[in-house]
Order: sequence, then structure tokens, then C-alpha cells
Amino acid sequence: MKTKGVLGCASILLVTTGCMASELALEAGELEVLNSSADELVSGNALSANALSANALSANALSANALSANALRPEAASALRDPGARGDLFRTLVKYTVSCALNESQSFRFSWTDRAGAIHREVYTGHLGLADRWDRRPLDADGKQMVSACLAAHTNRYGVSVLISMRSAQNPLRHEVGPDELDEYPHIEGAFWGNLFSETPYLRACYNAENVAIAHAARRDCAAGHPGADGELESCGMIEIVGDCEDHCSKLHRSGEFYKNCDDPESGRTRYVITTALR
Repeated sequence: MKTKGVLGCASILLVTTGCMASELALEAGELEVLNSSADELVSGNALSANALSANALSANALSANALSANALRPEAASALRDPGARGDLFRTLVKYTVSCALNESQSFRFSWTDRAGAIHREVYTGHLGLADRWDRRPLDADGKQMVSACLAAHTNRYGVSVLISMRSAQNPLRHEVGPDELDEYPHIEGAFWGNLFSETPYLRACYNAENVAIAHAARRDCAAGHPGADGELESCGMIEIVGDCEDHCSKLHRSGEFYKNCDDPESGRTRYVITTALR
């Protein structure tokens, strides 16, 4: 599935009308939170129209700087209307979270004012629908992990856009990737999982050793790992690269080309995994 990614925020106004709030009229300190906790992460896709397609493919350009535990705290909602660099980063995070969580019929709307006094009316549209019930109820445990994995998969160490194929044993991704996409994106680069909504947020990634060179050539170091000066793989922001997927995950599902589950070094086995592939 094609998609472009970033992390979302933890305290954005959600309404029960089947879509996000049509307009945020509240001041930053008055933003309503679903549970006043990290249960309320929101964001949308940052893809240009010509990058989107009917299948599950999309471009990733989430900066590793946007992936931090603090970005998911409820008090971070004030950044939504911040006219400075902090606000730009946070809005990007929110935009990608909406893209991961909501479907194409849903959107999140708000406005903010820049330093010149110009009002910006934003509409962040959903795309993947990994947690599309979030518009009317708190994010459940499954949704938290799938949205987290999606945001991690969209993160790029260098902030560049790369078309990736996103796959998973979980719906709706399980049914989004067809034979044509599997053929066009044959190089499995690795897998992502985690939970940005837990008391101790975490993200993990593993790489497919056979395609590390291809991932590095595509500047996808958050999957393949970035060798440090000492030769050890460096983390990508808060994404910890645990090693070869062969040592941490199930064998690739033959027809869907995804890892059905992976073993986290701390939390144990998880089935909320997103596998990514390159051309």
C-alpha cells in the first residue's frame, strides 16, 4: 500500500460525526482530548495527489526528529497552532497519523495563524484506515500498535520521500496489496512494530539481510540500519533496529509477502507488524 509517513499527536479534538472536527475554534490550551492521554494520536497523509493510488502503496518522508515520546503527550497539542518550527514538525506528525489511522472518507480539520497573521485552514485526509473507528471512540490496543507500526514504517532518516509497499497480516492491509504490486515491489526491506501510546513508548525495526544494499541505496536506513563510526547499527530516532528479521520474525508469508509476527526483545511476540518492500 503506498503511503507517506509521520508521527501523530496525542491530544487532538476528535468528534463522533464520522469525520474529524470540521474546524477547531478552541485555543491551544482548550483542545479537547479523547482520554487526556496518548490514546488520541491523530495525523493525515502528506502525499501529493499524483503519489496516491488505489492500492496500499505510498511515499514516506517522516523525519526521525518527529518520532519522539514527547510528541505523543497530551500537552504537546499546543504545538498544533505553533507558528514556528515546532508547529511545522508537529503538524506534519499529525498529518501522517491521520493518514495511517483514518480512511479516505474521513478527515481532520483545524486552523492556525502564522506570524504574519495569515490564517491557514488545514484539512488532513485519511488514507490507510488502520484505526478508522478512532473518530468516534478511544483508540483500542490493536489500533495503537498498528498506527505506531505505520508511523515507524513511514519514517525516513534523511527526510526524503521513497515509495514503499506496506503489507501486514492485519486488516485492511492484508487485502490491499495485489499481485501487480507484489511484482513491482519485490524487495522486502524489513518490518516495523511498537507502541507509541504505552507508558513507555517504543518502536522497533528489523531488516531483511538479502536487501540491505537496496534499502541503503534507497536511503531507507530506518529499516536497514545506519552503520555508525564503530560499525554498529545506529537507531533511527526512537526506532531501535533489533537486527535481521530472520532472527526475530516468522517466515515471510508466501502469497502476501509479509511477516505475520515478530518477537520484541522486551514485550514479546506481536502480530501487529507492518512489512515494507521496495522496487
